[in-house]
Amino acid sequence: MKKSAEQVRFAASLKSIARNQSIKQYIQTNPLLSEVVSRGAKRFVAGETRQDGLTRATEYLQQNHRISLEFIGENTMSKQECITAKEELKQLIVEMGEVAEEGTVSFDLSHIGMMIDEDFTFDQLSELAKVAKERQITLMISMEESEKTDQILSLYERVAKVYANVGITLQVHLYRSDIDLQRILQLNGRIRLVKGAYQEPEMRYIKRSETLNARYIDFVETCVKAHHELSIATHDEQLLQALGEKGLLQADQVEIEMLDGVQKNLLKTYQQNGCQTRVYITYGTEWYLYVLHRIAEYPENVYTLIADMVERK
Repeated sequence: MKKSAEQVRFAASLKSIARNQSIKQYIQTNPLLSEVVSRGAKRFVAGETRQDGLTRATEYLQQNHRISLEFIGENTMSKQECITAKEELKQLIVEMGEVAEEGTVSFDLSHIGMMIDEDFTFDQLSELAKVAKERQITLMISMEESEKTDQILSLYERVAKVYANVGITLQVHLYRSDIDLQRILQLNGRIRLVKGAYQEPEMRYIKRSETLNARYIDFVETCVKAHHELSIATHDEQLLQALGEKGLLQADQVEIEMLDGVQKNLLKTYQQNGCQTRVYITYGTEWYLYVLHRIAEYPENVYTLIADMVERK
């Protein structure tokens, strides 16, 4: 569905606010404001602890969905904090391996060292990949702002040559992504296709449109023809319908992935129609950026956010 001009402006404003550290600090350090906003965030974030995330995951596993869990965090500038994040992810991998088949752990490379040193990040990533392989868990590297894409793909290629259980996210809206897709199809890791949520310079990306949807379909077709493991990560009903009409949703190597708290009934419908489904669950204290991006992607989410902030449950 095409967004109105007002929705486009609203989404762009939210993405700008999401990157404003002064606003973020003000919200998170004001006890009353933080409590109210975090109450609304709980629809999109399982909680602040690993147990919160695993508890939410268990609920979806009982509904026969696959799950992906993310410990939220990015742009970490301290080596010790990066090591702490890696240790949290490692423990998450171990515990997920005990409860979920075909489970995925997702994360940003900038959370485990990419803003500091590439070799340090590779060592951290390799350690996680080794533990994940032992537990039959897939690691999914998230994509970040476009200026980080080359570094992310470089690290991905290095680790994927050793560990086939590491996948990569690709943002379809970036003009460069058609070339990047051909590059990563040479590797064995799962590809997760998203439209893209980050605010980018206009010359780098395609705006939400029928053109972008057509491009997304082309990318899916390319992956399916290559028999590549694929996660279709979208809540766009028209796009999913178009993919279904082309017979692309029920291929053995394809799954539909949706975010926790968004379009639950739609995902259930596709599951009942024989599609593989996955729910993307997040936890952690760094929920601010994540929640604002969820609203920017689908502005109608602001209604439920405000209602959740007001209603005490």
